[in-house]
Amino acid sequence: MLDNMLDKEFKDLVLYAKQDILKTRYEVQENANMELIKLYFRLGKIVSENAKYGNNFIKDFSIALKLEFPDSTGFSTRNLSRMKKFYEEYKDLSNLPMALAKLPWSHNNLLLDKIKDLNVREWYAEKCFENGWAHSVLDHQIDLQLYERQALSEKLTNFKNKLPIPQSELARDVIKDPYIFELEGIKEEAIEKDIENAMMERIKNVLLELGKGFSFVGNQYKISTENQDYYIDMLFYHLDLRCYIVVELKNNEFKPEYTGQLSFYVTAVDETLRKEQDNQTIGLLLCKGKDKLSVEWALKGTNAPIGVTSYEVRNELPQEILDKLPTEEDINKHIDINNKEDNEV
Repeated sequence: MLDNMLDKEFKDLVLYAKQDILKTRYEVQENANMELIKLYFRLGKIVSENAKYGNNFIKDFSIALKLEFPDSTGFSTRNLSRMKKFYEEYKDLSNLPMALAKLPWSHNNLLLDKIKDLNVREWYAEKCFENGWAHSVLDHQIDLQLYERQALSEKLTNFKNKLPIPQSELARDVIKDPYIFELEGIKEEAIEKDIENAMMERIKNVLLELGKGFSFVGNQYKISTENQDYYIDMLFYHLDLRCYIVVELKNNEFKPEYTGQLSFYVTAVDETLRKEQDNQTIGLLLCKGKDKLSVEWALKGTNAPIGVTSYEVRNELPQEILDKLPTEEDINKHIDINNKEDNEV
């Protein structure tokens, strides 16, 4: 360490350099993806415009390109056929949304194969960038119908009346219905405690399903008054919403009294944990099922911002996806960096 430099100053410089390097690497990769997409679009145009010569053209074109570029692996007949399909889908690069143009070629192929609607493809592409999804994670999210659960589902909340704009809209956007928690060994009739314990043992799965921005604070989180202790099922802090989110888990159908209990916990967190820079705490009630009218009436009777949604429990995530998820240490580092950036603004 240099004698005339404070340890904190040196660490700050290293942190700044690290962030700059990571940002530059990302931009280089992003630009590389875009240039490759443009190249494959142009090659796809060539194949499409010469389709009248039949499959022999693709075969001969593939052989010729491989001879010219023996170290490249992207000129197989199969990949050239994909380029043709890609070109014929968009016809002009101006028709290709920027979010898709920045994605890797494998992601684009997956979206083109599985998603017919361009707007939905673009939605998934944006989620890829928000969450850093690998190909296998994107594939899994499509299979779980994330778009239908997050963008199309009718969400039962009172956020519009209880939260200011834009927080009310952002809060509503992060909710899904239903949530799908993939927890190995949990049966349909499992009690709430068993489900909660399984969720804590597989917190990476849970954070993936909850979505970007959720940071785990604790489970069975203790809140005390003068004479009574209360325990919140799960407590999170949302980095984008800048607020605590109280999650209560019920392994049965929705009952109106559940919103009263959750409202109490939301108020308790506001009174004991919420700081001046934090937005109002939000409650999220997860039930096995719900009656729309009952939920709407119950939400009208509470002052706390609450969302009510359903959830399903399925078998655990495939190992190839688990291996690509961030560790708890990675998540904490990400939170520390974000907090430091906020403090420097």
